[in-house]
This record gives sequence, C-alpha cells and structure tokens, in this order.
Amino acid sequence: MTTKNSRRKFIKTSTGLFATFPLWADASALFNDKDIIIKKMGNQSNQQSIIGGYGNWAASLVKKPASMSYRLPKWRDLSTWHQTVYPKVEELLAAPDLGTLPVVTTKRKYVYDSLEIEELSWQLPYGRPTEAILLKPSGKKEPMPAILALHDHGGKKYFGKRKITRTADEQHPLIVAHQQSDYEGMAWANEIAKRGYVVLVHDTFAFASRRVFYSDIQGLTWGSLKVAGKSDADPEKEANILSYNQWAGEHEHVMAKSLFCAGTTWPGVVLAEDQIALSILSARKDVDSERLGCGGLSGGGLRSVYLSGLDARVKCVTCVGFMSTWDDFLINKSFTHTWMTFAPLLPNYLDFPEILGLRVPLPTLVQNNNQDELYTLSEMEKADRILKDLYEKAGANDRYLGKFYDGGHKFDRKMQMDAFDWFDKWLT
Repeated sequence: MTTKNSRRKFIKTSTGLFATFPLWADASALFNDKDIIIKKMGNQSNQQSIIGGYGNWAASLVKKPASMSYRLPKWRDLSTWHQTVYPKVEELLAAPDLGTLPVVTTKRKYVYDSLEIEELSWQLPYGRPTEAILLKPSGKKEPMPAILALHDHGGKKYFGKRKITRTADEQHPLIVAHQQSDYEGMAWANEIAKRGYVVLVHDTFAFASRRVFYSDIQGLTWGSLKVAGKSDADPEKEANILSYNQWAGEHEHVMAKSLFCAGTTWPGVVLAEDQIALSILSARKDVDSERLGCGGLSGGGLRSVYLSGLDARVKCVTCVGFMSTWDDFLINKSFTHTWMTFAPLLPNYLDFPEILGLRVPLPTLVQNNNQDELYTLSEMEKADRILKDLYEKAGANDRYLGKFYDGGHKFDRKMQMDAFDWFDKWLT
C-alpha cells in the first residue's frame, strides 16, 4: 500500500540460517524408495511464490469459497447470513471498545477556496489527541450528505489528513509531491466538498497526530534515525520526515506483534477509530446522517473495506486501489502491504473482497488500476467477479460497480470524477 519508490524501501531481504547434518553413507536406511522422495522434491521445487515452495500448500488450507461466504448455496436469506457472519468477523477483528463519543474541540475556523474549514481534535482513551479537518461549502446551513474521507498509507506515517486536503496556498513540499504522484495534483477531499458535501478527514491510528513519537519509545533504537527525535529537531524538516517514515516502516512489525499480544488486530484498531470519526461526523447538525459515504485510495481503500463492510451507516462507498484476494496476498503480494491489512484466521470465513461484500446490497464502487504494482491483475479481476456474484445473488446488480483504469497505483482526476458521480448518484 505504500507508493512507488517509497514503498519499495520497506521491502527487506532476509538471510536464512542453514543447519548442517551428517552425511549418511547408506541413504536407503532412511528412505526405502528414493524415486518417491525425488518426485516429491521435484514437485516442491516447481512451486514458486513469495514463501517459496509453500505457497500452493498454504493457499490450499482455506476452502474456496470460504466457510461463511454468501456465495455458498446454503445461504439463501441475506438477513440470516448477516446475522451469522457479522459476529464472527467482529470477533476476529477484535476491535477495542473506545467507549462513549469523545468531546470534539474546534481549534480554528476559516474560509479557504470557497470552503468553510474547521480544524478539530478529540481525545480517545489512549494515545495523543486525534486531529482532523472538516470541509464544507461556504454559506450552506441545511443538513448535507457527508463523506468520511480516509487518507492513504503510502509509507508516509508522518502525514495523515494533510495528504488529501488543502487548507492554504502554501503546502509542505512532500505533500505537494505526494498529491502530484498519487492524486494528479488534487486534494480530493476539497474537491468533493465543493460538490455539496460535509467532508471529515482525520488522522487514524499511527499516522500524523496519532503517530508513534520517538520520545514515547523505550527499549528500541535504530541507529541514526533517533537523531530526528531530539527535542531540538525540527519535525517538519524534510530529512527528519523521511527518516521518521523509514523508522515507522520498521516499527510496523513491532506494533503488529504487540497488538496481537493485546488481543486485538491492527485493522480492528483502525476500524474502531474510523467508526468514532464516523459517529462524530454523523452527529453534526449540518449533516444528514442518513446520507453518509466513505472512500479513499490505497490505505484509504483498505480502511473503506473494513469500515463500510462492518458499519451499515455507510450508505455508499468508493474503494480505490485496494482490492484483490487473500490468495494474491499469500502467494504474490503480502510484502507490498501494511499490517493494517491482516486479521488472523479471517480468511477461513471470508475472502478479502467479501469483507467489503458484507455491506451488500448497499451501493459499492471499486476502482482498480490495471498496472497497479501492489496486486496481480488476474486476482483483482477475480475479486471483481466475487463482488459481482454477491450483488447478483442479493438481487442488487445495479448497486455494485467495478471499474478498471490504465496506469499504476493512483486516484487521478478521471477516477475522482467517477467516484464523485457515484456518491452523487446514491447520496444526493
């Protein structure tokens, strides 16, 4: 889910350790049929995957379709399926209980580029305060449809909400570059707000205001990277941001393991925080709580899968640049993706697109790029067929749309216009 060159920096090379064993003079003492052994070794050597010869075996462990797939003939009634599958998925995600809705503080209000902008913050039961930006058309008072705009990952944890917003003429050079490479120079949250939406963009777990701070770390050092954590260091300095992003990429492994030890999962924590943000958005007087949508690119697309799949308040969703199958991650692409993706044991019950399919028959748009280096095209197409089958079985063919575009990992202007039109169709 990281982008282009920055993504590849997180791919590390592992060195295996080889044990030595005594050479047996008479191998027949161990193996009575050397032909069988050679044949078995040959079969293994013909398998290639990111986990070597174990790929096909690992993929075979899960039945296709998975045990709670709505595509199975045993599921005839959609309501019965929902009542059965939701508790299991919630159990496996193990999202923490964040309690009551936090008090929201308005830090600043102003108008920029025809939009009323509010800088908000709220305190969750853990970590530093969440910071957020709310955008809406200037002068409008009546309740409007609303979008929870979900920022991407991009291997850039120093930034969050700023990746998809613009609140002043001057932007950080790294944000300018990021918006140019991933969004064709657009701050897409601003653009959809101009079409008549209240749009909330918040920093989620481990990003920007919610990031892991060097000063809070104990017991870990990663060489010169800790220099950027000195009290006299400028956190907005480009070199320090790049160092932090590299450090945070390494720290993902630590965080994921620790979350597992805490009895939760990374996607579960992010889901809980995104649901709090959705509650804050829906509670506003200028929002029509019956017309809520969400969407985002890459990590934002991933967050859209879990949020809109598990929360029926999301009446319309656009998932951009994050759709494939568990087999694709297992055999080909898990190393290109964040720990925010993975919930242990969930593949036994649903394939990855079926998490998004939990929302059937609510309107769903998935936007894919044919040359997206994060996925295998054939698996993206398979995921599209799975979602089509789900919606067809539910009698809601017109409420699912899967689109494919030429190009790499992106949410360009053409894709944005298609996404905005989809929201307009179902929310306005």
